[in-house]
Amino acid sequence: MKRSPMTAKQELMRSRIYASILLYAVAFAVDRFFLPEGVPAYGHLALYVLPYLVVGYDVLKKAARNLAQGQAFDESFLMSVATVAAFAVGEYPEATAVMLLYQVGELFQSVAVGKARASIGELMSIAPEYANLETKSGVRSVDPDGVEVGSVIVVKAGERVPLDGTVLSGESFVDTSALTGESTPRRVREGDELYSGSVNGEGTLRVRTTKAYEDSTVAKILDLVESASGKKARLEKFITRFARIYTPAVTIAAVLLAIVPPLMLAQPFGGWVRRACVFLIVSCPCALVISVPLGFFGGIGAASRIGVLVKGGNFLEIIAGCDTMVFDKTGTLTKGEFKVTKFLPADGVRTDELVIAAVYAESMSNHPIAKSVRSVYADELDMSRLRDMSEIAGYGIRAIWDRKELLAGSAKLLERYSVPYEPCPEHGTVVYVAHDGKWLGCFIIADALKEGSAEAIRDLKAAGVKHTVMLTGDREDLAADIAADLGIDKVYAELLPADKVTQLETLIKRENGRTKVAFVGDGINDAPALMRADVGVAMGSLGSDAAIEAADIVLMDDDVRKLTATVRIGRKTMRIVRENVVFALAVKLLVLVLGAMGYATMWFAVFGDVGVTVLAVLNSMRCLHISENKK
Repeated sequence: MKRSPMTAKQELMRSRIYASILLYAVAFAVDRFFLPEGVPAYGHLALYVLPYLVVGYDVLKKAARNLAQGQAFDESFLMSVATVAAFAVGEYPEATAVMLLYQVGELFQSVAVGKARASIGELMSIAPEYANLETKSGVRSVDPDGVEVGSVIVVKAGERVPLDGTVLSGESFVDTSALTGESTPRRVREGDELYSGSVNGEGTLRVRTTKAYEDSTVAKILDLVESASGKKARLEKFITRFARIYTPAVTIAAVLLAIVPPLMLAQPFGGWVRRACVFLIVSCPCALVISVPLGFFGGIGAASRIGVLVKGGNFLEIIAGCDTMVFDKTGTLTKGEFKVTKFLPADGVRTDELVIAAVYAESMSNHPIAKSVRSVYADELDMSRLRDMSEIAGYGIRAIWDRKELLAGSAKLLERYSVPYEPCPEHGTVVYVAHDGKWLGCFIIADALKEGSAEAIRDLKAAGVKHTVMLTGDREDLAADIAADLGIDKVYAELLPADKVTQLETLIKRENGRTKVAFVGDGINDAPALMRADVGVAMGSLGSDAAIEAADIVLMDDDVRKLTATVRIGRKTMRIVRENVVFALAVKLLVLVLGAMGYATMWFAVFGDVGVTVLAVLNSMRCLHISENKK
């Protein structure tokens, strides 16, 4: 990841810290080596006030402003009260050092959060600044938001595509890595779809827009990214609620610690005020308040770099806990394209005879099966040989070819015309072909598996997913074969779209809250199931509105193998976040107890607050560098 530059605010804070360190070093040297004995307390105080105010005046200002608005209990208030009280009891070097180190920790946190935001903010750079609109008077640059659907825009080499559209003229390679995480450029030419947010690599493209800017791919992705931080995981919500109760509770406890024991034990207030200061400093919840959201933000950023958009930390948390993955078949595990996988000629019939007869039979049909058959035969057809072609609903095609009857369809079609045949033993969609009352053979149509589908299922199981389920409308035998090829544990076949939702609900009820159920679909006809699952994962299809809107997680390049990487990112994120919570609470509790008992000094308190925060933030930063190949 590129090193993100500091903001002007961060640069100012760094300068103030450097100035305060220099002033503190001078004050400390003068105090220890040059001030004569017997100097009044205010003489020592005067040395440390300047470095204290240089580095901490904004903390004091924020605490005063929040106090005036009735929002007293935050880390600024705790740090202000603790350091001012330390000055009051004569702990001048310690009070200044605490504020200085606190601000160092704040700067570090700010830079860390900036890097986390930058990992996601790289996506925000896909927002187009202008569109080259083609008009009667020439090409002019306009705001993409003002370009109407159906307009023609020009995308020059090196420019970002501002709107979704279809290429009218030109040929180029476009970089879609900001959308899909795929680094290999995609070739586009006349008639191809072009998606906003991609970058034109070479040449000039004329594009007719198909969507308004607010409906375009880039707008939907940006909206998703901007809203992701608002959807908090349960652990984030717990930390927020915890801080609201914890902060005022420890403030009250510190006040009681400073007042009650000396009154009850008739002891000087000074020692107990020091203990209360330690108590206040170490009680700051910033280690939790900063590191936990930062961890989730980092996990979302790590997913975005591989082309996976996660709509919020809550969905990252859920996918990490999924033991059951339910898959739609068509468009998710398979390509959703009919392909001829095999020709099986009858005895005494050559394969080429069967192929030519099948191609002629399907030559004038618009059915997907017909298109797949024609794709296997490249020669020109003599259409004068064919006439009287008709489709018989539910059966197949009948035509007259070379003045003789040609049939292509299901076994029922041959039975209807009394043509003897032998049933095909193969699974898949079987099309029987006959000519002049003679059975020529059959061919098999099947939906090809997506590249990497079997690998994805295998990797998910290796990553700890216990149950994989496939839902499909295909016949039972065909679905069983596909499930076996993929390594799917359970398959439910011959389902209508509504049946898929019902079956998914049955699976969710069966788990009974013991684990979460994810549904993975293509995001178009699977929207109800995507919304019903504990977490819905959609194939992004580079511009599918339904995918981006209905799903909780979107695989932007349709590569189902990235699901395993997403699960691992989620689990690693949750592990890091839990480590932060346990570590921060354990150290703070220990120092709080030692401080109340008088065994912890101000420097213990600094470690308990700033030190723990820095370590927790460093740990959270690991989320930004989770590899998709590591567990």
